[in-house]
Amino acid sequence: MAQVKKGNRVKVFYTGKLNDGTIFETNIGKPPLEFSVGKGKVIKGFETAVLGMTIGQVKTVKFKPAEAYGQKDPGLVWTVAVSELPAGTQPAPGREVACTRSDGSRVEGRITAIDGDQVVVDGNHPLAGRSLTFEIKLAGLS
Repeated sequence: MAQVKKGNRVKVFYTGKLNDGTIFETNIGKPPLEFSVGKGKVIKGFETAVLGMTIGQVKTVKFKPAEAYGQKDPGLVWTVAVSELPAGTQPAPGREVACTRSDGSRVEGRITAIDGDQVVVDGNHPLAGRSLTFEIKLAGLS
């Protein structure tokens, strides 16, 4: 039976969980995720995990932050005046924002805190700094 190797195009079903078991993403009941192994289109650990799998095989793997979305970068967390947010933006935790600050710098991310007329915007991926567990089923290989 053929095994996945670098350069293969694969189709996978997956469920991603946090350490507490919370599902953060799944494609079960949806079309499979398709990608070419080694092209860097999915997180590093995911590509490594599918290597050697055969069609129908199911595998559960845990990724450290370096194999997933990386560590949180404190340089991607900014405090921004509410007045610098795009006109009409109601600040709320979790809201995605993109704005140009008065110094000309560009800020993109999610509002994580509000303190009076200041908001904290985090530009890190929401899963940065977290270990993730994936259950992966190989559905196709070419």
